Amino acid sequence: MEPARLDELMDMALAEARAALDHGDVPIGAVVARVDSGEVLAARHNEREATADPTAHAEILALRDAAVALGTWRLDGCALVVTLEPCAMCAGAAVNARVDLIAFGATDPKAGATGSLYNLAADPRLNHECLVLDGIRAEEASDLLRGFFSARRP
Repeated sequence: MEPARLDELMDMALAEARAALDHGDVPIGAVVARVDSGEVLAARHNEREATADPTAHAEILALRDAAVALGTWRLDGCALVVTLEPCAMCAGAAVNARVDLIAFGATDPKAGATGSLYNLAADPRLNHECLVLDGIRAEEASDLLRGFFSARRP
């Protein structure tokens, strides 16, 4: 996928992340797009607070919507672009969905599962591996998260 297209997709993910603020959710956004054409299949943000659902992470919601759009759970040929490094649940879902690429902005040293704490995307013991690109507009994604948490922690 072209770097310029990844930047555009991250712009969409950042817009989704900002939408999470409207209902008090942690500002994380995710987009699923076709690797070859860049066609967007889904764009979502965290909805854990809005739905009282611990699994309502942006990545999970976007992967579900992309599967519906394609009519299959197999998302090979797709990229997951997310503002924050996916956690174990989300990285596991991406691997199980067979996405080709996970691209993210900010690293998550406390819960990141695509390189920081774990690396589920490149574990040869699993049935699929994903290419991982990190640091895409990382400062913007980090600033959004820092602003959110600093407003909540006096």
